[in-house]
Amino acid sequence: MELREHVRDEGDETSLVILQSLICLLREKNLLSRADIEELHDNVRERAAGASDPFACCAERRAAAAREMAGIDQYLGARYGGKHRRMS
Repeated sequence: MELREHVRDEGDETSLVILQSLICLLREKNLLSRADIEELHDNVRERAAGASDPFACCAERRAAAAREMAGIDQYLGARYGGKHRRMS
């Protein structure tokens, strides 16, 4: 059982690196705006809070995803800047 946990965690880590790299690349190529990333961050935060969760997963993983997305949002905002989205 311990080996399975290690393999799953390693897979999660690999997926996270790929996703982070993809988001950074899309932002670098200006295919994602800062506003898009902020919207994604809000969507992840809402799912973490359980407000609308069509994809069931454990609360711990949702919270970790929200923290990770906050870090990506902060990093990309500092690195590439850009306009914030308009709040209506």
